[in-house]
Amino acid sequence: MPLRVPPAPAPALRSVLTALSSPTAVREARTPALLGTQGPATPELPLPVHVLDRVTTEGAAATRLAGWRFHIRLGDRAVAAAETMLTPDGWAFSHFFEGPYVASTERALRQAESVPQTYQPRLLSVPELYMLTLWLHGDCTADAAAGHPAATDLLVPLAPAPPGIPAHRPHRVAELLPVLTHRLTPTRLLGSPA
Repeated sequence: MPLRVPPAPAPALRSVLTALSSPTAVREARTPALLGTQGPATPELPLPVHVLDRVTTEGAAATRLAGWRFHIRLGDRAVAAAETMLTPDGWAFSHFFEGPYVASTERALRQAESVPQTYQPRLLSVPELYMLTLWLHGDCTADAAAGHPAATDLLVPLAPAPPGIPAHRPHRVAELLPVLTHRLTPTRLLGSPA
């Protein structure tokens, strides 16, 4: 079934379009794929980027919206991404980047197209584990800027994934969250007071 990609805030998209048309912003990005462009680069596939702040003892995930990410397409492929962030003055361009998460996100989205249920795609970052997942939210009508992962939502770890967590294998939140909780829980040092 098709994914229902949420619309990005118009100011976020405008900030990326402005950055793409700025030779200075593109040059300072040190993104070789954008520096050597032949033809127009277009921002597509806006995905809200949520950050996993903590996992409660009950297994619920507390998240917050950190920005919107756009894939920058040249011709038929994504060559980079642009990230925006919310500032006190509204949405603003943050930076361009390229690397494995761009291709990995595209691959995960193609995989998700073959899932029988319709989902709203989002990105979920787990900074403490240097982990990024494609979050397939089951409520397609939900505000993409809000909400927390539901137990039945799917998380698809993107490559490179942390050791022991296979990339591109969909997991229900209820299955993956306990693994993340275990990894995020600091272990006591031997001999330290209880």
